Amino acid sequence: MKREAFKMYLKPGCEVEYEKRHSAIWPELKKMLSDSGVCDYSIYWDKETNILFACQKVKGNESSQDMGHDPIVQKWWDYMADIMETNPDHSPVTIPLEEVFRMD
Repeated sequence: MKREAFKMYLKPGCEVEYEKRHSAIWPELKKMLSDSGVCDYSIYWDKETNILFACQKVKGNESSQDMGHDPIVQKWWDYMADIMETNPDHSPVTIPLEEVFRMD
């Protein structure tokens, strides 16, 4: 099982809305991620910088960052585009992070 981490950017003033939308994450999106092998997925928010730090474990070949071809993911991106920094296709701007330390 591999582990991945990345950061994203939340637009200022959208903190409450971001938490609201994720507390009601679509069941079909959650199922699709789980069925694809994504598990133990967490997102943390740095209030000083509005950077979102995400980490996940991946049992299969695709992380959540590789699923942009799926219509459910595309619909989620469109839904979130007004509150996050995004690319032209509405995918969130994400920066992969390299693991430099791990303690098991």
